[in-house]
Parts: sequence; C-alpha cells; structure tokens
Amino acid sequence: MEVVEKPEDRKSSPEKKRGGWTAVSFILANETLERLGTMGIGANFMAYLTRVLHLELVEATIILNVWLGFTNFATLFGAIISDAYIGRFKTIAFASFFSLFGLMTVTLTSWVHQLHPPPCNIQQHPETCVGPNKLQLGTLLLGLAFLTVGSGGIRPCSIPFGADQFDQRTEKGLEGMASYFNWYYLTFSVVLIFAHTVFVYIQDNFSWVVGFGIPTGLMACSIVMFFIGMRFYVRVKPQGSVFSSIARVIVAAHKKRNLKLPMEDDGTVEYYDPPVKPGVLSKLPLTNQYKFLNKAAVIEDCDLKSDGVQANKWRLCSIQEVEELKCLIRVVPVWSAGIILLVAMTTQTAFIIPQATKMDRHMGPHFEVPPGSISVISFMTIGIWVPIYDRIVIPSLWRRHKYRISLLQRMGIGIFFAILTMFTAGFVERARRTRAVEMKQTSVFWLALQLILAGLCESFNFIGQIEFFNSQFPDHMRSIANSLFPLSFAAASYLSSLLVATVHKFTVSPDWLNNDLDKGRLDYVYYLIAGLGVVNLLYFWYCARSYQYKTGSQIEDLEEEEKSLVV
Repeated sequence: MEVVEKPEDRKSSPEKKRGGWTAVSFILANETLERLGTMGIGANFMAYLTRVLHLELVEATIILNVWLGFTNFATLFGAIISDAYIGRFKTIAFASFFSLFGLMTVTLTSWVHQLHPPPCNIQQHPETCVGPNKLQLGTLLLGLAFLTVGSGGIRPCSIPFGADQFDQRTEKGLEGMASYFNWYYLTFSVVLIFAHTVFVYIQDNFSWVVGFGIPTGLMACSIVMFFIGMRFYVRVKPQGSVFSSIARVIVAAHKKRNLKLPMEDDGTVEYYDPPVKPGVLSKLPLTNQYKFLNKAAVIEDCDLKSDGVQANKWRLCSIQEVEELKCLIRVVPVWSAGIILLVAMTTQTAFIIPQATKMDRHMGPHFEVPPGSISVISFMTIGIWVPIYDRIVIPSLWRRHKYRISLLQRMGIGIFFAILTMFTAGFVERARRTRAVEMKQTSVFWLALQLILAGLCESFNFIGQIEFFNSQFPDHMRSIANSLFPLSFAAASYLSSLLVATVHKFTVSPDWLNNDLDKGRLDYVYYLIAGLGVVNLLYFWYCARSYQYKTGSQIEDLEEEEKSLVV
C-alpha cells in the first residue's frame, strides 16, 4: 500500500525521515540524467532531420516546431493529471517510461537501415537524395509522440516535486527550497552545455547511433535512480482539479450577476470564508480587483446547510477559490507577452545550425566546431551572467540606490534583449550572405554576439518568468504555474511554424527561406521578428503597468519594505 504524506505530517512522524536533501539528491540526479537523455537528442535534431532524413529546410523547421509545440502544450495536461488525480510522483514515474520508449524509437530510426533513407552527398549532389518514406517518417513521429507524453508529465512536476520535500512553514524549509532552485538551474545549465558539445560532437563526427544511444542509456539510468530514492520522498496528496474550482466560481458569479455589492466592504455583506484545505499553505484575502467575481462568495439565503457547508458548490464558492481565479486572470496577459519573445528564440534555434554549416568553423588547423555546438555560447553567457547578477548587481543596486529590479522589470529587460538579438542576427546573416555570394566564408564566431544577447535575454526573461509564475500562483497550484512557461513555448512554436510557412509561401522572388541560405533572405525574417518584438514590448509595458501583485506575496512585501525605507 502506497504511503502518501502531507507536508504537515512531517513533525508528527519524524521517524519516517522523508523529504529534505536526502530525497532531493535523488530527484536532482534523476532530473539531470533525464534532461541529458532528452536534450542529448534534441540539441542536434535539426541536423538529423536534414542530413539523415534528407528533409527540406522548411519541412524540417515545421516538424521541429510542431513537435516542440505539442510537447510544451502537453505540460498542461500533465499538470492537471498530477494536481487533480494521481500526484506528482506517479506522474513523473509513468512519464519517464514514455520518454525512454521515445528515445529508444528515435535511436532505432538511426540504427536500422530500413528506418531511414539511404545516405547521399546532400551538399554536392542533392538531386540523388531521397526523402523518408511513410514507414520511416511514421516511426520517427511515433518516437516523438512518446517523447511528448514523457515531457508533458515530467516538466510541470519536476520543480514542485522537489519543493514538496521541504516544509515551507519553517525558515529552514524555505532556505532549503531556495537552495534547491539554485541547484536546479545550475544542473540545467550544465546539461545544456554538455548536450550541445559532447553529444553533438559524437553525432556529427562519429555516429548518430552512438550519439542517440548514450542519451537513451542515461534516460534508463534516470528511471533507476528515481525509484531507488522512492522510500525517501514526500508525496503530497492531489487536491482535486483546480479547473473545476475555476468553473464553479464563474458559474456562481454568473448566477449572482444581479447582486449589488457596496463600493467598500462595510460589513453588510457576508462572504463564505471556511478554513483552507490541509494541503494549502497560505490563505488569500479578498481583494477588490475583478470585483464582479466576489459575488460568487456572497452568502445568500439557503446557500449554507445547518452545519455551515455549501448547499450548492455551483452557487456558493469560498474566498480562496475566488482569489485563485483572480491570480490566473492577472497572470494571463503578462504570460501572453512572452510568446513573441520565444518566437525569436525558437526561430534562431531552428536556423542557427544551417547558418553555422555554411560558415568557417575552424578553431586552429585541426579542429572544426560542430554546427550544433555553437549555441553553447548562449548557455555559457547564462552561466556567467546569472551569478554576477545575483551576487553583484542586485546587492550593489540596493546598497547604493535602495532599488530592486522587480520580476516584471526583469522580464521586460529580457524582451528588449530579444529585439536586439533579432536585429543583430539580421545584420550578421546579411553580412554572411554577401560574403558567400563573393565566394568568401565568414567565421562562425560572427554568430557569437547574437548568441550572447540571446543568453542575456534568457537570463532576464526566462528565469524571471519561472520565478514570477511560482510566486503569483497559490502554493497548491505550482504544477499549473510551471506548465505556463512550456505553454508559452508551445504557442511560440506554432506561431513560428505559421510564420515560416507564410513567409515561404508568399516570398517567391527571392524566396526568403530558400533551402540554400545563400539564395534566400533569412535576414529579412529576423528583421520581421524584431519588428514584432518592438510591438510586443509596448504591449508588455501596458500589461506590467496595470499588474497587481498577489496579496501577501513575498514580492509585495518587498515593495512595501522598499517604500518605507525610501520614505
């Protein structure tokens, strides 16, 4: 029989020794090996589609973006299943096996000759290359489908499952959770660098079978590690679907839409405010923003039974349920502003390998940089800048000017860097194409500036988004909060695919996205996305300007403290 422990059970049963750093060490080991597996294949996947399966550049880009879109969108379903039905432990366990099946299937497409087209010289004799048949393409898509299910379960649950191992009602637990986030980001950066160097080098210079087989083996090791530590884990019981609660608030507010509320709370209206569920760590007070939703919590005749319980949950909701819906409504506009930024990042990711392939990649007379490894510059920028920002920039601003950069400001700075990234990418591609027409090669390190800017963009916006969503959602909705960032990637992948297909269809002379980049105008695509980014920055500024932080959140407390110190 499975033991399910709630956070409040830790003090009453210390002999179980569940949770804490013992459990987290197994979780981090599992996460590191799992990411090495999935990212070891994904880091160079664009090259695999074009070189091994002989897909056209536009076809490969669309397949990659659609797959990434489905994968990131699946995190929402993983979050719902985890929070409402089976919990995070079981969700990660089942999803891990799907990821393993997916990696095994993709590896088979490179190993079995019948599952990929015959080799050819795609650079010198492209007319001799044939694309994949239905069996080959179908097998690949089956493997990607398995990976989608696996990532959909693991991504929204990994961070909150680690946070579950700490008692957040104690100072020691909060410090442990903050340290866990730092270790999570650190291991994530290390994995990205490793996947884009070691695995890409093996795939480009030795064998795709070995380059895919090693990540598959690491994924199997991650599953073993996950189950070895299972007796140490705290497994928080699922609290029920938050979406049914949201639906009840909307229905209840609609039923009481004709109810008149006073401008200020004068005590004449009684609201339903029962104790929160055991798994909820913080109680939200009633606010006046989106006040029409407050009607769902107003107690009228016959709304309560004699024991004080709701007579009809679809007519009377608690203040906590109302405020949880408000949290979601407040976050959505800010969340949507991150989509165009991610379009810039995904577009650069899709085309950076074809660009690098066309450039001079020599480092000295004997070593040539693999095209898929050039992106490591961006990850190194993140690894260097984040500690500087956290340990030097933030303390210096506070000591000298009593000023803190809010999460919304941090995200806005990231959007600005995304615009600079696209303008720089357009300039570099134009220079590369001009030299290619003159039969001259451009050094691949010309791409370094746009990759550094992209790294700064991620350092500010990506980490800012994750912290923002986790701080602005109620504690028991963390899986939903952690699914929002992948959902941004999903929307960006679909929008990027639509943009690529539209540009390819309507730009004929010249075709901006010609399979031969030297005959296309990829720089125009980058400039187009940069223009969209400028419009998006204005939209984000409007959303951030009107945003109200969650009442009682750490961010709001810091802002109040800052105001008092300044005064």
